[in-house]
Amino acid sequence: MKEKIKVIELFAGVGGFRLGLEGWENKSATSNYKDNFESAYEVVWSNQWEPSTKTQYASAVYERRWGMDNHSNQDISIVPTEIIPDHDLLVGGFPCQDYSVATSLKNSKGLIGKKGVLWWSIHKILSEKERKPKYLFLENVDRLLISPSTQRGRDFAIILKSLNDLGYAVEWRIINAADYGMPQRRRRVFILAYHNESNIYTQIKNNSSIEWILKDGTLADAFSIVNESVVIPTVFELENDLVEVSINFNKKGNKSLFENTGIMIDGVVTTLKTKPDYEGNYTILGDIIQNGEVTEEFFIDDIDLDKWFYFKGAKKEIRKNADGFEYNYSEGGMIFPDPLDKSSRTIITGEGGKSPSRFKHVIKTSKGLRRLSPVELERLNMFPDNHTEMTGITDAKRAFFMGNALVVGVIEKIGLALKYKINSNDTTRKRELV
Repeated sequence: MKEKIKVIELFAGVGGFRLGLEGWENKSATSNYKDNFESAYEVVWSNQWEPSTKTQYASAVYERRWGMDNHSNQDISIVPTEIIPDHDLLVGGFPCQDYSVATSLKNSKGLIGKKGVLWWSIHKILSEKERKPKYLFLENVDRLLISPSTQRGRDFAIILKSLNDLGYAVEWRIINAADYGMPQRRRRVFILAYHNESNIYTQIKNNSSIEWILKDGTLADAFSIVNESVVIPTVFELENDLVEVSINFNKKGNKSLFENTGIMIDGVVTTLKTKPDYEGNYTILGDIIQNGEVTEEFFIDDIDLDKWFYFKGAKKEIRKNADGFEYNYSEGGMIFPDPLDKSSRTIITGEGGKSPSRFKHVIKTSKGLRRLSPVELERLNMFPDNHTEMTGITDAKRAFFMGNALVVGVIEKIGLALKYKINSNDTTRKRELV
């Protein structure tokens, strides 16, 4: 058996990346943890820190599932790079923030980003590690490609430029998990980077960017796509230094230069709009609900129904802000209750709690209308049942975890594709990907 690919997991939350790469109890997420799963990956160090809370609930769940050894519950921005083990693959769902470059320092190794912006913590590890990881696997919200509103795409351009300066090629794709049969409509951008000492970097250099994006790339192996129209990609170069990119990228543009799919190598970006190419089975909300196992507290009292209908319904009304200014407010209605014959809407962090809300899921059962249970929310992200159950952690906190989490099945599929890219150049690499 080949040596395991060594992984560090940053911004680990309750371990979605680790579940996707390692499986759980030697079972795979895409089989509902029924089929055997021989992982190529080993997480050798992890970090989870929630700056806004005194009690570190997510880290406590992570430690309960995988132990405290080689797990850090400390602000990653102050963790010394030398205590982080050498690794092949760095993974993490880093927060979406303002990535602008604050300043450059004389006689320093490079540039300092805004304090507290956690992208620069990744950048620090990559900059300071003598043995840089050959591969990165990152996740973020899809608005990263269009932020900020004053310079559409600048934040992503900064990330690409900084990775290019560190010797990496990058491919990315916005993936909606439900488009590939998974139970939740959750759109996220997934970013893979390959250091110039890796065999994958060489493969990209020897391939055309369009072929890599549509057919030969890691993300194309994991999730098939086709171009949405005639293949006329946008191609441009990230010139100058990071400060210039931060100040001037797309300064007068009202549309991002980045489409939902693309690649960057040697500073040259190739990007185009693609759509899913999937003909498999689909998981719907009705497939994951618990029958007869949900306690009464999740059912909606008749006395609260009017509030639920109000929040879910269409509105045109006059509202008043904190300063007493009146304004016209309108919003469309939502389907209520949520349909069981379709994939679920996206889980948000405010999913938990009994209070009526526009965005919480409500389903109709034989016993009446009710909210989703923590187990059902875990299933929508393809976590094992009761993964977040722990003494002292409320159902609302468990729902919050899932609102912050990713769909584990997406990580598993990309992880399999990446494994084949790392370990093999032959055409057998797709056998486990279907």
